[in-house]
Amino acid sequence: MATKDYSEYQKATISNYYKNLDTIMLHKLSALVSELYIAETESSNTDKLWRKVRQAMEKLKIPDAILEHIMEKKSVEILAKNLQEWLNKSK
Repeated sequence: MATKDYSEYQKATISNYYKNLDTIMLHKLSALVSELYIAETESSNTDKLWRKVRQAMEKLKIPDAILEHIMEKKSVEILAKNLQEWLNKSK
């Protein structure tokens, strides 16, 4: 596989992305909470959204006990409460 030579601008952009990955994932979780609230009221299939929630929490390195509790209950309210705590801690 060929190695890629990135410009300084591209290197800075990539570096900033990984530096801000926690913030990006928290915002992604916020959007997923909104989508889950809507999906529950429309009786849509929410499995795909919950898989995305799990992936985002894994990238955030949420402790396994909390992650599993949220995924077991699949309660948007529990997820939203925890997300609010995580957002407050990140500030």
